[in-house]
This record gives sequence, structure tokens and C-alpha cells, in this order.
Amino acid sequence: MPDFRAAERTFQLLTQVAGRAGRGSVCRASCWCRPSIPDHYAVRLAAAQDYQAFYEKELNFRRMMHYPPFSAMANVLVRSEKKEMAHADEHRTRACCSMPPPEKLRIMGPAEAPVPRLKNEYRYQFLIKAASRKALERAAAADPRVSPLRTQVGSHRAGDR
Repeated sequence: MPDFRAAERTFQLLTQVAGRAGRGSVCRASCWCRPSIPDHYAVRLAAAQDYQAFYEKELNFRRMMHYPPFSAMANVLVRSEKKEMAHADEHRTRACCSMPPPEKLRIMGPAEAPVPRLKNEYRYQFLIKAASRKALERAAAADPRVSPLRTQVGSHRAGDR
């Protein structure tokens, strides 16, 4: 699943690398990078060191797409030592969180987690996006296996009841 924070992270890393170039050096240094999408606004604005323009562009994008801080999101992670059990339980949990379908709630996924297998456990995830934090908490509370929502992540093991 795509990460809505990717542009922010790209901007942050590029400005950090450029800021460190030549630090402590007697001669003038430069920073070279070869991005796969050189015309992306995060790359262009990081190269120009234009923090204000990046902030405004990113905030407009998040407002338009209803991403935080204009909504609330949770990543629900399901883990199990058996792939089939993790996948089946992920579908049950997803269905539980959307019954009955709350207003202004969107469930995206399922998908394998970015690291699909870790410490002998298979991992699946889905995202819950809601208009408010309260609506998000109500959706997550529908399934007792979903831990109380922390800042961004709820998690449970497949088979835990």
C-alpha cells in the first residue's frame, strides 16, 4: 500500500543530505542525487530548499485526499505463523470493523505488509480512514482482537480471541 507520507520523507531526506554536504569542509561541496521521478514536487522543492512551498503543496494534497491531519487513519496489522490463517483472519477483522458500515469510513486493502514475513510470522495489513478520530475508534472497537488504537497502529495475532 502506498504511504501518504512518502513525499514528506523524500523532502526530509534530501534536505538533510544536502544540508550535510560539505559540513566541516574547507571547500564548497555539492550534493548529487538521481531520483527516479525528478519532476516530483518533493524533489524539485528539496533541491530549491523551499520549505514553505513544500509545506503548502503537501498540505493542499492531504486536504484534497482527506489524509491526516484532515482525517484519522489506522493501520491494522494481522500476524500469524500460518499464512492461510493470517490471511483469513485479516478478512474477518476487516469485515468486523466495517459492520455496520460507519458513515465516512473507508477501508483500504488487504495487502501484504511491507515486510510480509518477520520472525516466522506472516503479516497482512489494511488501512482504516475515517473523518474523525472518534469514528476510527468506534470502527476498531467492533473487533476485540484489534488492540486499542495507539497513535497510528493497531495490531493483533491471527487466532487470538
